Amino acid sequence: MITYHNDVHHIKTEKYSYLFRVNRLGLPEHLHFGAPVAAEDGSAFACKPTPGWGSSILYEQNVYGHADNLCLDVLSLEWSGSGRGDYRESPIELFMDGEAIPCDFAYRSHRLLEGGAPMASTLPQAMDAEQTLELTLKHPWGLALKLYYTGFETALVRRAVLVNNTDKTVTVKKLMSLCLDLPGQYELISFHGAWNAEMRRHSQPVTGGRVVTDSTTGFSSNLHQPGFLLAEPGAGEDHGRVFGFNLIWSGNHYSSAQRSFQGLTRVMQGISPVNFARELKPGDVFESPEAVLAWSDGGFNGLSACFHEFVNRHIVPKAWQYRQRPVLYNSWEGCGMDFTHSRLLDLAKRAKRLGCELFVLDDGWFGARNDDHAGLGDYTVNRKKLPHGMDGLAKAVNELGMEFGLWFEPECINENSELHRAHPDWVLEDGLRRVYGRNQLHLDLTKQEVRDYIVENVSRVLDSANITYVKWDMNRHSVALGSRAYDYILGLYEILGRIFGPRPQILLESCSSGGNRFDLGMLCFSPQVWCSDDTDPIERLDIQRGLSYLYPQSTFGAHVSAAPHSMTLRNTPLSTRGNVSFFGCLGYELDLKHLLPVEEQEIAAQITFYKACRRTFQFGSFRRLWAPEGEAWQVSGDGKTCAGLFHRLIHAAPGYEQLRLVDLDPEKRYSLRSREQLLRVGQYGSLVHHIAPVNLDPNGLVLRAVDRHYPMKDGVEQMSASGAALMSGVMLHLRFTGAGYDPNCRNQGDFCSNVYLITEE
Repeated sequence: MITYHNDVHHIKTEKYSYLFRVNRLGLPEHLHFGAPVAAEDGSAFACKPTPGWGSSILYEQNVYGHADNLCLDVLSLEWSGSGRGDYRESPIELFMDGEAIPCDFAYRSHRLLEGGAPMASTLPQAMDAEQTLELTLKHPWGLALKLYYTGFETALVRRAVLVNNTDKTVTVKKLMSLCLDLPGQYELISFHGAWNAEMRRHSQPVTGGRVVTDSTTGFSSNLHQPGFLLAEPGAGEDHGRVFGFNLIWSGNHYSSAQRSFQGLTRVMQGISPVNFARELKPGDVFESPEAVLAWSDGGFNGLSACFHEFVNRHIVPKAWQYRQRPVLYNSWEGCGMDFTHSRLLDLAKRAKRLGCELFVLDDGWFGARNDDHAGLGDYTVNRKKLPHGMDGLAKAVNELGMEFGLWFEPECINENSELHRAHPDWVLEDGLRRVYGRNQLHLDLTKQEVRDYIVENVSRVLDSANITYVKWDMNRHSVALGSRAYDYILGLYEILGRIFGPRPQILLESCSSGGNRFDLGMLCFSPQVWCSDDTDPIERLDIQRGLSYLYPQSTFGAHVSAAPHSMTLRNTPLSTRGNVSFFGCLGYELDLKHLLPVEEQEIAAQITFYKACRRTFQFGSFRRLWAPEGEAWQVSGDGKTCAGLFHRLIHAAPGYEQLRLVDLDPEKRYSLRSREQLLRVGQYGSLVHHIAPVNLDPNGLVLRAVDRHYPMKDGVEQMSASGAALMSGVMLHLRFTGAGYDPNCRNQGDFCSNVYLITEE
């Protein structure tokens, strides 16, 4: 997989080749990242030598007119420094004795390691690496820089490690995980957002001005996702060259791209340098987190496939790799913090009847936790609410035939808590007045005694009952700056490893006010992440679509909730709420005792359908489909293909619509059938007059009774067609045309959707 020939290092898989060489001055020079090629082709990709570039600085003085004079700011490099003539952004910034020092690291040696890169800290890293290339660069003053390259089937992992071999203290202000110069012109696709509105796709051209996406919240953040893409102009979902980048890191991050006048795009990614400073005493080491690179000439879908396989095979904990996730019910929307043992058990019984497999008790089970002003930091079970204790509740849920899960928020503390009264010095502070988020403060995870307290108490609760799922929440941004922010994340990783390493049977779902910490670092511990607190399916179309560019659907916590939705007041069909949630790890989060019988029928049908196709939905190959009038997704695997077609607002006199699938065998025949969906009669109001034999009051008792118990069936699409026809685009039944109810039409109105099951005949 990794070879060295004629000064060219070559990392090659069936998917890609990555080539670089060490030039005659000892500088690592990038040659190629893309389609598989031979190492002998390296010289064809190299920047051609020049006798000089006018006002540019020559890295080495030679006779005028020499054809190999080198100016660093026009070379395609694997790493760069500062003060030596490369005026593009530097990946490294160091201080000594209070002064910035020039950074000039040149090749000293390399070696091939078995397995992954050595890691001295608690930083997580990609698993099951076969080989790693270690490239050692030396600074004239004694500093050493180690660059690591690990090749996986569909992605490459890089990181940098700085070693202080001098006799002085060195301050690290900036050390990127990755620096790379790519020839060509690109658009940068990033994903920005906010609480309840995560992962909104944004595209902008990379020009001479630096394009930056970063987080300074202390975490990877819902504001700016650490993962991003570089695409050649004109690239689409299924064509064109696309590069992808991400970090195995959960803290402040920084990414940038900038195109030089000579047409080289410098990309870098790593820990945010904003307010950052890390002192390295003689002999100390500073490690950057691993950066992940992927490439595809099959457009955004091709790039996503590379990332999805990498995450499922090398990031998600082994015990949960390709292991089906249970259909869960979460108690939060059903009862909040106002519950009793009997009320929870009633919800569990209702969830079991519908087909749910896991019951999750959310916030409010500990200490004086009756609202968000008190209790965080305490772990004593509230016996007024749960007189039989956690074990008693878990046993009662297990006896129903369901698994039991529990919510925690271990990183935070309320001032009104036993823990704060005992240890006010455990709060993470910055020396100024305290600032709050959701009436809570952070615990200082940089302190060993705090980490020990969390590990001891969470472990004690987990071992006190048969708990097979944990929702790990964290509901505010941080005030930690610089090195403390870095150490906080390392402390978090230590805690997660100590708690869940010995308990691999527990399914951990990370949450941070929704998607505030959806990153590869957390996924190394939690096989899935709560995408967003906004469960409105129309909002989730944007959120889950954005996530799909970087992460597989097996990592998406996707729940069905009540409508109108608490975040948007939008009223959406129950069928659409289910259909969107299918493309993730399905769950339900609403008050089940308020469901109408027709809604219970629809939910039970959703769960039955999902279970039959669960492996396909969670681990199938995901594709974003052509859908000019809506949104369409497809998953394929386990002998099945499932496609979802979603719309927002409907318009009058709708035209014909096609469903255009991908990745089928053109020579084979397939059966296509849409999932049968139940519609509430009441949603049609006075239009019922057109189909009822008598004149009914749309607000009257009769129609209300019919609405509760007797659903209408939406039109079902069913056909037999060749793979060639399905990939060309088959014509679907019309949406509602305004000419009356047609049992063959899609009669849902605004925010309608359908899911189709395609099987080989």
